[in-house]
Amino acid sequence: MKKTFFSVPLLCLCIAAGAQEPDSTDVFFRHLELGEVVVTGLVGDTRVKEMSSPVTVVQAADLMARASTNIISSIAREPGLGEITTGGGISKPVIRGLSYNRVVVVSNGIRQEGQQWGDEHGIEIDGAGVHSVEILKGPASLMYGSDALAGVIIFRPEPQAMPGTVSGSFSGEYQSNNGLLAYSLGLRGNHGGWVWNARFSDKYAHAYRNKADGSVSNSGFRERAAQAMVGKNASWGYARLTASYFHLTPGMVEGEGNNYGYTPVLPFQHVQHYKVVSDNTVNLGPGSLKILLGWQQNRRREFEESSSEAGLDFRLNTLNYDVKYQVSLDEGWKLSSGIGGMLQQSENLGDEYLIPAYRLADAGVFVTASKSLGAWTLSGGLRGDIRWLSSEALEERFTAFRRRFSGITGSIGAVRPLGEHFTLKLNAARGFRAPNLSELGSNGEHEGTFRYELGNRDLKPEYSLQGDVGLDFTSKYVSVTSAFFMSRISNYIFAGRTGEYTEEEIPVYAFRSGTAHLKGAEIFLDIHPVHSLHLGTAFSCVYAHESAGDNLPLIPAPRLFSEIKYEITHDGRLFSNAYVTLNLDWNLRQDRFYGKDQTETATPAYALLGASAGTEIFIRGRKWASLVLMGSNLTDASYIPHLSRFKNIGIHNMGRNIILKILVPIG
Repeated sequence: MKKTFFSVPLLCLCIAAGAQEPDSTDVFFRHLELGEVVVTGLVGDTRVKEMSSPVTVVQAADLMARASTNIISSIAREPGLGEITTGGGISKPVIRGLSYNRVVVVSNGIRQEGQQWGDEHGIEIDGAGVHSVEILKGPASLMYGSDALAGVIIFRPEPQAMPGTVSGSFSGEYQSNNGLLAYSLGLRGNHGGWVWNARFSDKYAHAYRNKADGSVSNSGFRERAAQAMVGKNASWGYARLTASYFHLTPGMVEGEGNNYGYTPVLPFQHVQHYKVVSDNTVNLGPGSLKILLGWQQNRRREFEESSSEAGLDFRLNTLNYDVKYQVSLDEGWKLSSGIGGMLQQSENLGDEYLIPAYRLADAGVFVTASKSLGAWTLSGGLRGDIRWLSSEALEERFTAFRRRFSGITGSIGAVRPLGEHFTLKLNAARGFRAPNLSELGSNGEHEGTFRYELGNRDLKPEYSLQGDVGLDFTSKYVSVTSAFFMSRISNYIFAGRTGEYTEEEIPVYAFRSGTAHLKGAEIFLDIHPVHSLHLGTAFSCVYAHESAGDNLPLIPAPRLFSEIKYEITHDGRLFSNAYVTLNLDWNLRQDRFYGKDQTETATPAYALLGASAGTEIFIRGRKWASLVLMGSNLTDASYIPHLSRFKNIGIHNMGRNIILKILVPIG
C-alpha cells in the first residue's frame, strides 16, 4: 500500500510532462483515499485496498521530490526495497532481499529484458518519462511467468493529454556533488481520438566525491533517452504504438586512476536499448481482449583496452507477446485468462566471452479470478509455464547444451475489513524461476564485477512458497500499515567464492544452489496531529539463510526511515503549496552475511540526514514553475552500503549533495 509519509506534498509535479495536478489539500496523508488507487491486479485493474498481496504505489510527485541519480534509486527508499549499486549511474532493484532475474521490471506494458543477470547491468529506463510506479511484493509468477519470484516493478507512462489540447513540460536538475546536469522536454496531444506524445532527455555527471576517498576516478556517466507514441482511441477500444531508445555510457571504477571529468575513460561501457511496443485493447462482449506485442534489443559493450574496439559485446534480441481476455460478471465475479511469453536470441560480438550465445523460448497459460463474498474479497489463480534454453558451442570454453524447464504456480488471497478502522490481508503464493544462462554456462572474467565466474549446468528451477499477512489501521490522526512474510525457496541459486584465484589474481566465483528460508516485516506509521504537521516512520527487515545454516548473500540490512514535514502554505498568491521536510535514513549493522571464503563481510551501521523544501510559483494567477531544493547526506557521513558493489574494493558512496529541480509547464 502507498506509504504517504514518504511523500512530499503534491504541490510538486512529476518530471514527466503533464502529470495531473492534485488538490492542494492534505491528500498525501489520507489513507482512505489512497485505498482507492487503481493498480495492476490478478484480473486487471484493482483498487489497492482489495489487493491481498503487498503493493506500493509511488506517485509522480514523489519521484520529483527525491534525491537520486536514476529511476531505481528513486524508489529504493520504499520499505521492502533496496538497490545493488555500481556508483551513481547503475542500480539494480531488490525486493525483500531478492534481486537479479527474480525481479521482473515492466515498462510500456512488457517486461524489460536487458541482460539483468549481470551484477553491473542496470535498468534501461528514462526516469523522466515515468509517471508512477507500482511495486508488487512477493511471488507474481501467476501474472508474469518465470523470474517474478520476488515481485514486479511496473513503470507507468505519463497520462494522455486532455481531448483537444496540446501540452507538455520542461524539467531541469542540478546536483552539487557530482555536477549532475539533466534536462527533459516532453510534449503530448489529443485531437479527434488521435493521441501522441514525444520526449527527449539528457543527463550527465562527473566523478562523485566523498570524505573518505575524495573524488572517485572514472565514476562519471552520460545518459540519453528518447521516446515517441502515437495511438487511436475509439468506441471499439484503443491501439497504441510506442518506440523508445536509451543510451548509457558509464565509467567502470577500479579504485585507481585520476579521471574526474564528465567523459569516462578506459574502462567504460556503452549500453543501448531499443524498444517497440504495440498495445491494443478491443472491447468484446462483456469484457475486453488485450494484445501486447513487443520487440526490444539490448546491446552492452565493455571497452577495456581500446576505446574503439569492445572486449565484451553482448547483443540480446527479445520478442514479447501477451494475449488475455478480462471480463466482469454478475455477482461480483472478475475473470482473466490468456497466454504470454517471449523469444530470445543472445549473441557474442566481441573477442572476449563470459557466457555462450543462446536461444530461449517460453510460454505460459493462466487463469485468474476474484469474487466479492460478503465482507471478503477473494482472489487467486493457476498458471503453467514451460521454457526451452539452448546454448551454442564457442571455442574450447563452451560446449553446446540444451535444457527444458517447466513449472506450475498459483496463488490465493483474501481481504476483509475488521470494523471501521482495520483491514486484514492474507495471501499465499507459489513462484517459479528457471536458471538463466549466466548461472548455467558462464566461464570467464567479468571485468565489471572483479571476479571470474563459473556456471553450473546441473542447476534446477527455483520454486518458492510464500505466505503474507497484513493488517492496516486508519483513523483521522493515525495510520499504521504492517506486512509480515515467510518464504521457502527450493534450489535457490547464488554465487560464492571458491577460494581459488586466476593467474591474474582474480577471485573465482561458482554458482551453487540450496534451500533458502526468508522472513521479514515492513511496518509504517503516520501521525498527523494537526493539519500542517506530519510525522512518519517506517521499519523494514529481511532475514535469509540456507537450511544448512549459512546466511544468504546480498541481503539488505534492517532499515528505519523517519520524516517530519511542515506545510507552510497552500494557496498563497506568489508561493503556493510550500513545505519543508527533515528526514533520517538509518541503516542498521548487517552482521548476517554470507562469509564463506570471505564472499561477504559485515557492514557497519550508518545514518543519513536529509532535508527538502518546495513550492509552486504563481504569477498573475498562472503557475509558472515548480521548484524543489533538497540536501542528502547533510552530515557528509562516510559509508558503504552492504549492497554496494564497490564494497570489495573499499570505495565509499556519495558524500554531501545539494539538489535543485525545476519544472516548467507548457500549454
